[in-house]
Amino acid sequence: MTVRDDAAAAPGGAANPARLLQFGDSMFPIGSFAFSGGLESAIQKRVVTDAETLHAYARTAVEQAASGDGIGLVWAHRAAVAGDLAELVRIDERVYARKLSSETRTMTVRMGKKFAEMGAEVVGAPLLKAWRERIDSGATPGCYPVALAVNFAVQGLAARDAFVVHQYGVAAMILSAALRLMKVSHVDTQRILYRLDAGADAAYQAAACARLEDMAGFAPVVEVLAAVHVKAHVRLFMN
Repeated sequence: MTVRDDAAAAPGGAANPARLLQFGDSMFPIGSFAFSGGLESAIQKRVVTDAETLHAYARTAVEQAASGDGIGLVWAHRAAVAGDLAELVRIDERVYARKLSSETRTMTVRMGKKFAEMGAEVVGAPLLKAWRERIDSGATPGCYPVALAVNFAVQGLAARDAFVVHQYGVAAMILSAALRLMKVSHVDTQRILYRLDAGADAAYQAAACARLEDMAGFAPVVEVLAAVHVKAHVRLFMN
């Protein structure tokens, strides 16, 4: 038995949370497992040494993401709902311009391109295919937050859902890497994740009210650690 494409793509009911889980899964094949969100250098330089400092580091990363990529994601979702490719390119360029280190630029475009490819193949919506073509042609960098926003918009999933998935992904990436890099338990990381999740609604409300020009992420220690990681002799992760 085959399922018609229009039926498969139709939003609503139990399909919505199921698709949110599918495309927000930390195991979704876009290569996020290869990145640590800067945690590897933070541990090497002893900025992060235990569960308490890990929580502080993850909280900083999540807050930085909310005030930077999170705002771009909300604006990209609005543009995608309107079907405005030119505006999506404009937003994508501004998200990319705010990546100060080469490693963060590499991470966002690799994950973004793969997410766009998977979305075009799995969902098959025209806007997703058009966005993938823009990336492949070099017309736009193809940052991950924008790809996520386009994917969720064409499926009828809300900007808030996309924002929460993005923020959860930032935290999950760091905490997953922590389990491989330091002496910390699954209980510790789940407790940290649970505490970080509590701030998602307030962070979304702030991002939804912000202007695109408000995108910013002042975290100098994180940027310094990213620069240090580029020249590290031993590296398990790509950033």
